[in-house]
Amino acid sequence: MKIWVDADACPVVIKEILFRAAERKGLELILVANHSLHVPPSQFIRMLQVEHGFDVADNEIVKRLSAGDLVITSDIPLAAEVIEKGGHVLSSRGEWYTADNIGARLSMRDFMDTLRSSGVDTGGPSALSQSDRKTFAGHLDKFLNGVL
Repeated sequence: MKIWVDADACPVVIKEILFRAAERKGLELILVANHSLHVPPSQFIRMLQVEHGFDVADNEIVKRLSAGDLVITSDIPLAAEVIEKGGHVLSSRGEWYTADNIGARLSMRDFMDTLRSSGVDTGGPSALSQSDRKTFAGHLDKFLNGVL
């Protein structure tokens, strides 16, 4: 199993949790982004830089993903593709996207996009809280230990 990170929008604190987990568990962690990122020197952690462009990083993750791999992203359409390929998806806020909930998430995303395109200010996501970090770390740990 590998851990793939949609790294362009992944918060630094979440990356740091992932770096520690990859070292602790000896798992391959690949951060995919369209710009260079700093990653700690490790035999388990690497950065994959892709071309700039719409969904280029997402497409690269889906292309390289194997069933059973874990993807860290808050991108709902990417999550849907990962689930379709048999992968697992955890958002940076610690929310699992699954076959049972991804359809509703896609519908809500599309609805909010329609509101925004018609001029409605829907606001953005709230800042990542300490509770979000704790939830993410707890779900990641349980998953890596085979509890989830």
